Amino acid sequence: MKNLLLESHCIFPTPDIIKTADFYKQQMGFKAVQYLEANEPHICLYRDTTEIILTKTNGQKVIPNRELYGYGYDAYFITKNQEELQNEFINSNVKLIRSLENTDYNNKEFVVEDIDGRWIAFGIKIG
Repeated sequence: MKNLLLESHCIFPTPDIIKTADFYKQQMGFKAVQYLEANEPHICLYRDTTEIILTKTNGQKVIPNRELYGYGYDAYFITKNQEELQNEFINSNVKLIRSLENTDYNNKEFVVEDIDGRWIAFGIKIG
């Protein structure tokens, strides 16, 4: 039997775990489950079949990939119906970085910025 990778979760360190969780709940439609009393305190954010795990940075600033390396997203979610999702986020006052477009690498995607400055893309391969 072949070994298969089944799923992936994003892990986002954040200086204010509660504030970041509230942003994802209120503005991006995620459900939050807190594990703040665990040995490694964290909050799990769920939306549909995706998950983001928030951990504490011990006060350190989040440095997005584009600042560290000159380009790049901090997460990429594969999704369909991007127009509807983009409109949902715009209506919830999520900062839109790039409007829905077809990229030069054959993805249809849009990009938003979260409360900690991360750029998160939502897209799918189109060809």
